[in-house]
Amino acid sequence: MSATIIIDTAPLGALIRYTDGSSKPPARFTKKLAAWERSNGVGRLVKKEPPGPYATWTALASFTLHEGNFSSDGVILVTIMRSHSADSALVFEVAEEPKPGQVRVLLDFGGNTELLHLAESITAAELWIAKEGYRNARLEIVGDEDGERAGGADLAA
Repeated sequence: MSATIIIDTAPLGALIRYTDGSSKPPARFTKKLAAWERSNGVGRLVKKEPPGPYATWTALASFTLHEGNFSSDGVILVTIMRSHSADSALVFEVAEEPKPGQVRVLLDFGGNTELLHLAESITAAELWIAKEGYRNARLEIVGDEDGERAGGADLAA
């Protein structure tokens, strides 16, 4: 599927696989393998951005995938995020959607929503927020996005 279909239909927290259709080169070709890995991978959908008008140009709609972290002694040193615009030539597929009952930890800013963490339960999400210190985060239960919970209000962290 195309990038625009991912932007339109994939839920935050979904695992997205992308490829350029080429076959993986042998490990001995390190430069070719590194180039292949830049166009073939998987990541968790953490942000969707609508098209944005600027003074001299208009940015295309895009989405961002969290591909992993590099850490040392339990401290995250580098977070790998990769953004793809709506006109990307890559082929995308939803490899896995979040399971009903999981909890998204979300942060709203600049008119956009970003997924900070996908937890197995409300308790796990609240513990993650307490550990990481996000004061403005909100919780959203997967499968309950239409406000069907008691009172129809989002859970606040």
